[in-house]
Amino acid sequence: MTILYALVARGSVVLAEQSGTSTNASTIARQILEKIPGNNDSNASYSQDRYIFHVKRTDGLTVLCMADDSAGRRIPFAFLEEIHQRFVRTYGRAVLSAQAYGMNDEFSRVLSQQMEYYSSDPNADRINRLKGEMSQVRTVMVENIDKVLERGDRLELLVDKTANMQENTFRFRKQARRFRSTVWWRNVKLTVALIFLLLVIVYVVLAFACHGLTLPTCLK
Repeated sequence: MTILYALVARGSVVLAEQSGTSTNASTIARQILEKIPGNNDSNASYSQDRYIFHVKRTDGLTVLCMADDSAGRRIPFAFLEEIHQRFVRTYGRAVLSAQAYGMNDEFSRVLSQQMEYYSSDPNADRINRLKGEMSQVRTVMVENIDKVLERGDRLELLVDKTANMQENTFRFRKQARRFRSTVWWRNVKLTVALIFLLLVIVYVVLAFACHGLTLPTCLK
């Protein structure tokens, strides 16, 4: 799974979060929320090991995700933009006074669905390329997490690779079943078409045969 963890926060108050695997990313994410400088709208990326924490802050609302470094920047920031729009559209001004985890029961499911979509569906990247909305991401520099966290404060990032591998295996099996189903239906359609064509040929042959005979003979 490309995007492994995500949250939505107002300042350092987490309003909703979701993790796609067993990890302590939540603890590190909170450290980042407390340390990122300034209150202005910004995009930032912080690397730790082979994972990157991507952060988008807009109008006081912060959306953060942790992704594998192989995901690049366009897909994670497209995910963050989508989550920000959905969150604001759903809750409006309620986000200004919501308590910690006030939207978690409902919105964590949205986070999970979008994490899966942006991690596995090729259309997610294709759509954003067509829109051309992520060009500003090219200017986001990926900095080491030490940029915002003191070395003494930084925790080792732990990710359950076994759970991640199991999830990848499940996705592979799901795709394999979908492929087998597609092939099966294609074969069924081909078989029906061949049977139909054979019946047409038999009908044409019999029609010509009957046409060459006298009517009484054909009726016998």
